[in-house]
Amino acid sequence: MRLYGLKNCDTCRKALKALPQAELVDVRADGISPDLLARAYETFGEKLVNTRSTTWRGLSEAERATPPLELLQQHPALMKRPLIEDGGQLYLGWDKTVQAALSAQV
Repeated sequence: MRLYGLKNCDTCRKALKALPQAELVDVRADGISPDLLARAYETFGEKLVNTRSTTWRGLSEAERATPPLELLQQHPALMKRPLIEDGGQLYLGWDKTVQAALSAQV
């Protein structure tokens, strides 16, 4: 199980604590593969871009108009976190639905 996020993100820390078997991949330091990003975008669409983040608020209108996958490659911190990959299945965020789905597997 891999958890894609930021090591200093509170939500990612909560998810890691609840999923001790998960390996954290820091998207800012390590990046995220274009294939996985494309698969996640195909699965979650626009939800993958966190438009409530400080990174998003710092972007110009022109930058915000960039295609989402390109934008996420340029600014990995814009991705909604965490993105969890477990056995080919993808989960986004750390809400009750994701927690329930993953705790059933643990």
